[in-house]
Amino acid sequence: MKLNDDHFCFACGSKNPDGLQINFTYPQAGQCRAEFLPPAKFQGWQGILHGGIVSTLLDEALAHAAGGSQGGGGASGAVTAELTVRFKKPVKIGEPVILAGRVISDKGRMVEAGSEITDRQGNILANAVGKLVRPVKK
Repeated sequence: MKLNDDHFCFACGSKNPDGLQINFTYPQAGQCRAEFLPPAKFQGWQGILHGGIVSTLLDEALAHAAGGSQGGGGASGAVTAELTVRFKKPVKIGEPVILAGRVISDKGRMVEAGSEITDRQGNILANAVGKLVRPVKK
């Protein structure tokens, strides 16, 4: 199976006007970082970012960390096989957060990664660990 990037990804696609449009940077191999300002259109309870969107942010950081594991940056061409999310504090609408991902281990087809969302003071709001699988090249 070949995965094609048409830049319409809900999380990071620059061509998706309804998406999150996350713009990652890659401070070093196997790491990614982005700032995100949660808009009201993704609210769950009043003033709080919906948990599904929180999970999406964390999942996307896993994929981008995996994509940058060899120093290239960008999405990994991998798909999430497992994701465990821990919600620690509410992610508030209209307050900037930092999204970070890092590779824990890269075994070629299988990548284990972690991600977290923090406020500007460094308080962890949510974090995740996951496993991603790169498709077999044919």
